[in-house]
Amino acid sequence: MAIAAWCRADRRTERRAVRKPWVTAVVLVLAAAFIAARTCRAQSAPPDTANNPRAVQPERPTVATHAGTVAPGILEIETGVERDRFAPSVIGIVTPTVFKFGIASHAQLSVFGSLARPSGSDLGLGDVGVGVKWRVVDDAPLLGDFAILPALKAPTGSLDKGTGTGTTDVSLLLISSHMLGNVAMDLNVGYTRRSGDGSNAPRDATLWTASFGGPVAGAIGWVVECYGYPATSGPAGQASIVALLAGPTDLVRPWLALDAGLIVPLRGAQPHALYAGGVYNVGRLWGSGR
Repeated sequence: MAIAAWCRADRRTERRAVRKPWVTAVVLVLAAAFIAARTCRAQSAPPDTANNPRAVQPERPTVATHAGTVAPGILEIETGVERDRFAPSVIGIVTPTVFKFGIASHAQLSVFGSLARPSGSDLGLGDVGVGVKWRVVDDAPLLGDFAILPALKAPTGSLDKGTGTGTTDVSLLLISSHMLGNVAMDLNVGYTRRSGDGSNAPRDATLWTASFGGPVAGAIGWVVECYGYPATSGPAGQASIVALLAGPTDLVRPWLALDAGLIVPLRGAQPHALYAGGVYNVGRLWGSGR
């Protein structure tokens, strides 16, 4: 989801490669959990969520987001936890959370924030922001479902503790979503402009993502994403980062989805990471619906 992009972009410090046996162990554990989930679940079709305003529209666990918006008057909450392993004794924790409000038939208000515990520091509030996703067009010949997501992030986190950048950020994300048979593809490109002199965080930053997901059996699905942060300049500039995210998903109910998985660096200072979380459609807060 988009919040993950901002959280990971703001916390790219102290990142070093880790040993391959750790990655192998993670893959084996996730594979075992995935097989167990498939065994325990009935092999039936997922619940019919067509035209259901209570159907979840997860923007996690990926960095990418899709072009869809929640129905007007509906509140949906996404939250989870990510464990970043920068080195054997350097572990960071972040809990990205997004509150999504349907404000029009093609518009969604997103309020995002997190709690973070950088390595060697206490748990604290991260930066908080707000954005509006506007679904511009559906089923266009080349763009598919296309949306834009402008956002503003405030420096509510602590720069000293490492839970924030100390900058005010303005960003714009372009979103293109397509269905390739029963596989969903979401393509994002984004740009962020930060306040300050570039000593705490680069003044200009970009990102790109390519996310794919689909069903496996019954309510069990899969997601794979490749994402990147191109190199930045200035005092806090860093080399480019490319990483791979993958894991199973589970549509427990039409209004509740769960996910878990891992993140593996392909290039740059991205840490190895584990994540888990869920999406809950709370229901209608205002207005009337079917």
